Amino acid sequence: MAVTVKASLGKTKYYTEVTAGENQIITDEPIDKGGQNKGFNPMEILATSLASCTAATLRMYIERKEWDVENINVEVELENFPLTKRAIFKRDISFEGILDDEQLKRLHTIADACPVHKILTNDIEILTKFS
Repeated sequence: MAVTVKASLGKTKYYTEVTAGENQIITDEPIDKGGQNKGFNPMEILATSLASCTAATLRMYIERKEWDVENINVEVELENFPLTKRAIFKRDISFEGILDDEQLKRLHTIADACPVHKILTNDIEILTKFS
């Protein structure tokens, strides 16, 4: 499944309009980096992709199993180490509901099966062209 996202950045420093189909978000850089902090920065968007995909994947599974879970909370911290070309995602998942140890173990496996998690843990290739 291919996804197409378009980003458009004018002369306003780092204020970027990003569209995917009919949906739009704004990204920006923090004030200390010259932006206006009017939207998520690109690293936050990357962490958001993992957090939101994890939550949705878990919700789909929990609903299919009809387990009693009111809320799924996913917090992702992303640390980037450019000098070593390493990034670390720390994902903390909690649930408001009734789950036993066996269910939690299964949900850990399901969290790792989220499509964004799979992409981030596979080989990644970026092909760039100018047009």
